[in-house]
Amino acid sequence: MDGLLTYIKEEKDVKRKGGLYHKTQVNLAYNSNRIEGSKLTEEQTRYIFETRTIGFKDQDAVPVDDIIETSNHFVAFDYLLDTIDISFSNTIIKEFHRILKTGTSDATKKWFNVGDWKKLANEVGGITTTLPQNVEKDMNKLNDWYNSLPQIKFENIVEYHYLFEKIHPFQDGNGRVGRLIMFRECLKNNIIPFIIDDNHKQYYYRGLKEFGKVRGYLIDTCLSAQDTYTEWVKYFYGILF
Repeated sequence: MDGLLTYIKEEKDVKRKGGLYHKTQVNLAYNSNRIEGSKLTEEQTRYIFETRTIGFKDQDAVPVDDIIETSNHFVAFDYLLDTIDISFSNTIIKEFHRILKTGTSDATKKWFNVGDWKKLANEVGGITTTLPQNVEKDMNKLNDWYNSLPQIKFENIVEYHYLFEKIHPFQDGNGRVGRLIMFRECLKNNIIPFIIDDNHKQYYYRGLKEFGKVRGYLIDTCLSAQDTYTEWVKYFYGILF
């Protein structure tokens, strides 16, 4: 898997078009934003990545924030690759959030706290999350557990994601940050990464909701997504690393 990381980073550095890096950027940005309600289509997402323009002929208008957050997601993924050798920490998590939300309408709201923990209590799917005053403590506890593991396994990364979303440390953007973390940690720990497809978001949401009782729902959804990415790796490189 070190080979996979090397290949993806090389494709990024030489700005290769049509490779796995290109496909990952488009699909991860499209699906992760779409899960959160973005109106951009996959083709529009690809157009933004490939041309850095937004001229969509004969197509419905989309919110400016959707376009900004898509462009920001491309930057966040590059940041993921550029810092993958750095130890995982709250600093990296907060930087993901800062990159994703910079320039959006949310960034104009002082209470939103771009790039830092939430100031106001929030819920997700009607379920209460960690109160603002407890976020730093709970995130430190979560990261201490994760970083103390002798070996990071697939199931550990999925469990971290569940616990992260349960804390919901940011005012908004938690899902996108959380899915970037999963991709990063898989790639860093020699595990085939994966992208949760928007078409499977209901299974994904169910997995998060039920994880405390039935871990298999979320793990199986992620494994299915991993199977898809495995096929991409085989297609582009002819081997598994």
